[in-house]
Amino acid sequence: MPRPLLLSLALALTPVLFTTACAADPAAQAAVKPAQWPFAATEVARFDSPWAMAFLPDRSLLVTEKAGRLVHLDPASGRRHAIAGVPQVAHAGQGGFGDVALHPQFARNGLVYYSYAEPGENDTRGAAVARARLVLDAQGGGRLADAQVIWRQTPKVSGNGHYGHRLLFGPDGKLWISSSERQKFDPAQDMGGNLGKIIRLNDDGSVPADNPFAAQGSPANQVWSLGHRNILGLAFDARGRLWENEMGPKGGDELNLIQRGGNYGYPLVSNGDHYDGRDIPDHHTRPEFVAP
Repeated sequence: MPRPLLLSLALALTPVLFTTACAADPAAQAAVKPAQWPFAATEVARFDSPWAMAFLPDRSLLVTEKAGRLVHLDPASGRRHAIAGVPQVAHAGQGGFGDVALHPQFARNGLVYYSYAEPGENDTRGAAVARARLVLDAQGGGRLADAQVIWRQTPKVSGNGHYGHRLLFGPDGKLWISSSERQKFDPAQDMGGNLGKIIRLNDDGSVPADNPFAAQGSPANQVWSLGHRNILGLAFDARGRLWENEMGPKGGDELNLIQRGGNYGYPLVSNGDHYDGRDIPDHHTRPEFVAP
């Protein structure tokens, strides 16, 4: 069923996506009614499994749909057009077309960055990040031109969960990527791969020389922090500090202030437990790991 795309009018048109996949507990929803929200919400369009969106300079939107579509939407008129050139995606479970972000100099270079679940060999999958030049026509349609994959999760593994693949440009102009652990636990501590990590790259996909593990070679040189589970939010605050929100095991969701080179402990520690009931030691038992 198509999901509504809502824009918050009272907060300078801050976008809010509502999907039933992330619906809150009914009792919690009943506690705060729409009339009590500190913003006004107006539906402007409906999409099938929308995952991310980005505002263009003219305040139109690029919206990703998990099945593998990129849509250009004019929220004022409701007109929408498909963008051609989207890659093949592994659309199953939590996988599909993911995030979309504009280069900080988009008005000059037209570069768009996007993430997606990429099929591999022998029934494996992994997140990939590509960049391309967005070419729009007079009607609002367009295409992705000169596409180039600049980063991939490694290793590709089986399963359809915990890709992460959130994208964010920081105040330093670097590209930050959330690379979740693909529901495989141990890779979050393995520097021989980039799963369960926060990644920091230059805008062309190369590795900054000042990354904390730059001397260790690829893929460790991409890593800014490790020991993460399923990272679904990245944001910088007004002081330039990076925060992430992480879907943890049962009872263990986290909000973390990210430290350069920090190890956040998963799966060795967590303030939650495995969904099968097995205990995970709490953070206070291992002070060498950064606590939420």
